[in-house]
Amino acid sequence: MVRWRLLRGAVARPVPEPVATPFVWAAAFVGSLLLVTVLGVAGGLASSSVALVALSMLAVVLGLPARFQAAPGIAIVCWMFLNNFAVAPRGRLSWDGHPDAARFAVLLVAAALGTVLARLLHARGAHHRTTPGR
Repeated sequence: MVRWRLLRGAVARPVPEPVATPFVWAAAFVGSLLLVTVLGVAGGLASSSVALVALSMLAVVLGLPARFQAAPGIAIVCWMFLNNFAVAPRGRLSWDGHPDAARFAVLLVAAALGTVLARLLHARGAHHRTTPGR
């Protein structure tokens, strides 16, 4: 038997709408540019792994308000800055096979992780807001 229950005056708030993809890509460009500049001044570009970790964290943060479709663009923009400024030869965008594929995969997973994490947190929050007795 199905029982209908009222939500006891709780107003169900909608799940936040993701940010438009072009805006997220623009934020990825500006954020990557600023991050690489700061790393260059601080000496963090001496090791490409430090830059990869920093850009991966930026990709996670950028993935939080984004749609799933924005993750590849975030990864491409971050990879371009990583490849151009932190990986030898500096100042030249090039593809080096497996190492670049691995770096790109790390950035893509980071951006997708941010997106998935945001969706799970929003879904959990919506469930708690609409579940009676909470």
